[in-house]
Amino acid sequence: MTNIQKRLKISTDKLKAFNTVLLDEDMRVMKDFLAVVAKYGTPEEINKKHRAARKMENLFKLVEERNPAYINDLNWLIKQRDSGAFISVADYRQKVLGDAAKTMKFKDKNAVTLEVSALQYFPWVRVMAEQAIANQTLMPGRYIAVRKMKESECDGDLPAIVAALDIIGASFVETLDTKGTDGSNPHLGGPATITGYFGGIGQPNEHALQWLDEFLYYYTNFGVQHVLNFNAGTILLGFLLYRLDVDIQFKISVFFGSDNPYHALWIMTMAKLLSRDDGTSPLIGFNWSNSINNQTMELTADFRKVLGLEKVVRFEHHITEPQKSIVIQPYNRRAELVEIADHVVNIAAKHEGGDPEVDVTREHLSDILDYFREKEEVIKTGDWDCLLQNYLDKVNAANHTAWALTEKGLSFIAAKNLHK
Repeated sequence: MTNIQKRLKISTDKLKAFNTVLLDEDMRVMKDFLAVVAKYGTPEEINKKHRAARKMENLFKLVEERNPAYINDLNWLIKQRDSGAFISVADYRQKVLGDAAKTMKFKDKNAVTLEVSALQYFPWVRVMAEQAIANQTLMPGRYIAVRKMKESECDGDLPAIVAALDIIGASFVETLDTKGTDGSNPHLGGPATITGYFGGIGQPNEHALQWLDEFLYYYTNFGVQHVLNFNAGTILLGFLLYRLDVDIQFKISVFFGSDNPYHALWIMTMAKLLSRDDGTSPLIGFNWSNSINNQTMELTADFRKVLGLEKVVRFEHHITEPQKSIVIQPYNRRAELVEIADHVVNIAAKHEGGDPEVDVTREHLSDILDYFREKEEVIKTGDWDCLLQNYLDKVNAANHTAWALTEKGLSFIAAKNLHK
């Protein structure tokens, strides 16, 4: 079989053909791609605009223009951070293990990032922080938002959340509006056309470039650096944009449906092929399908390391999910996470629902479809407090994961500016 396997080697002429497409000035797909980029300037100019937009004083100006009441909450958060109001990692470990924490050697190399989805509204940040201070629990180190971007931009939530998460030292991933639920496929509706969704609603035709345009808009105007990616075409556009030296990053969404190691090999091969000379890639998060098992992550970890992407591409795995509209419940993968975190590095534990036994008792069961509701409608129907409770349940679930990891001598990554 060794001789047969040698037939798989890719010759340099194949790579030459690929380069010919990328560098052909008359190739329409490349011209169209570069035309969108040019709207925002050269890569150097685009990055400069991003860095300016991400400065705290400029984020505060955007908040002041759109929702000045949020400034008080941001200043409160800074005060709590600077006063050391949040529990330290050492004290948290002591809380879990008692005196045994002082002598235990924790596997910091295998630290699991605590992740919560979805942080839809800025006011939830303060409530979450107050709860963490009162209970001496953890603020997660990574957050996802899936709210309508234009709505969040206009009411000030977007710049306020970007500022808040920079204050606490957490990463933040946004979901652009060109995500396939914007009427991009005029032939799909609801359940009556469900089979049309099996290949993914996607970003058909011109929508891939619209996604690119929207990304660059929020990158340069609001400092948004990380977004979700749902589609093979927009994944390629993200690789190409980074290759041009625009410092964007993205994570592959669970909705992309990556559910086996060969699918991951395909994506990571392109990530390697289009990586920069320093080995970095814009693909920093790889969100697995809910159906994968630990063996799939183990097999993928083998070639992720060989490709030089072990420290670049984080495996993001759903530990909990909403009660409605996404998986069969009860769904809780915490025990599997603790098992694999012992030997596979760079994993994020994503909490999209509360622990099932808690979630199921709530007045409003957590529902993935709540992500797509308009804020005005949420308030009008009286669901605002219910959605906040659903969110806090997710944060609590992330804390239960941190506790389980700590019990096994494993490490976690919480908000780094709060939990030192």
